[in-house]
Amino acid sequence: MDLFLSHFVNRFDAKGRISAPAAFRAVLARDGFEGMLVHPALDAPALDCGGLALLKEINALLESLPPYSSEREDLAAALLGSSEILRPDSEGRILLSERMRASLGLTTEAAFVGLGHKFQIWEPKRFAAHFEEAKARARRLRTAIGAGVTQGAQE
Repeated sequence: MDLFLSHFVNRFDAKGRISAPAAFRAVLARDGFEGMLVHPALDAPALDCGGLALLKEINALLESLPPYSSEREDLAAALLGSSEILRPDSEGRILLSERMRASLGLTTEAAFVGLGHKFQIWEPKRFAAHFEEAKARARRLRTAIGAGVTQGAQE
């Protein structure tokens, strides 16, 4: 199973290009998508990125909603209407649009964060803060799940 794992911080070059992590490019290549789908994340100050698997997931979500419903139209606009397909050059560098860079406050660096089925691009300091909050939420969730398992065993 091909997953986007780990996180990397890379720098933009003088022309505004940035190297996508080689491990992420390898997952995209095996996925069979030429390039990467990029759109603003719905619930984080980040860009959601992926290939065919992410596009299929978006399509499945849209198809689960009634045709022409406002919910389907809203999600389609948010996920597809704001997306771009980026094609890495021969050295694996991509060029994010100025609109996408500005929306995240990306200037000199970007963090590429693996989420399994997709990856995200964040402003590095913002990601560091988010990561600490996510770890705290995960610890609380682990405790709650453990308490539920213990409670279920006692009943």
